[in-house]
Amino acid sequence: MAEQDQPAPAGVDPTKPSIARAYDVVLGGKDNFAIDRAVVGEMLKIVPELPEVATHNRQILSRGVHYLVEEAGIRQFIDLGSGLPTRENTHQVAQRSAPGARVVYVDNDPIVLAHGRAILAENENTTVITADLRDPRAVLADPEVRRLIDFAQPVGVLLVGILHHLHDSEDPRGVAKAYMDAVPSGSHLFMTSFCASFPEAAALEATYLRVLGTGRFRTLQELREFFGDLEMVEPGLVSLPEWRPETPISHDLSVAERLMAGGIARKR
Repeated sequence: MAEQDQPAPAGVDPTKPSIARAYDVVLGGKDNFAIDRAVVGEMLKIVPELPEVATHNRQILSRGVHYLVEEAGIRQFIDLGSGLPTRENTHQVAQRSAPGARVVYVDNDPIVLAHGRAILAENENTTVITADLRDPRAVLADPEVRRLIDFAQPVGVLLVGILHHLHDSEDPRGVAKAYMDAVPSGSHLFMTSFCASFPEAAALEATYLRVLGTGRFRTLQELREFFGDLEMVEPGLVSLPEWRPETPISHDLSVAERLMAGGIARKR
């Protein structure tokens, strides 16, 4: 290890890998530990383009939130499994267009709370809570969620880059449905997830499951089922770079560009 890791915040176990911290490694962040870097090293052996994949996920997050604010008129967001703060976070994108937009970040890793609260200390319209998104009832009843989110008005529900970390046995479709059942007509579900769209997907899924314990790669059909009877926003569920790109795509998509799929749908 080139540099000594900083002491872990209270409640954080630096000997066990974390989804949020592993994602931080891939994004080139510094809020991680040796175990997280080792896990990512194993993943990079299968798909060296993983940092590019993470970049595409951050880019669609920015484009998707911008759409929700500018075109769908959404002014409040619940970002589930948000991970560690990085560049172009949900509140930054939303509040750039709508300064009064309200954002609640939800993550079960205490390190997210430790870093997120410091960054958001002076932003009264944004907060971070430590909670497990797999328990919608608890999340939706949290006092901070109830303080910032008006459930009589449309809500943007974000499940960006997190559903592949829910096993089938944890009923991820039921989890997504529970959140959408709690929000009114005009709300939107914004989802991205790993997609079993190329030969290397099986090997990468096996690596995720071995070193991180989660990482379910689903087919496009399986991912479409998360949207249920919601109305898909054009262009539908597609590879990340294909969702409303800022410039036209004139090349065949690479492995990194096809590794994840995403889309947004509206509750009628």
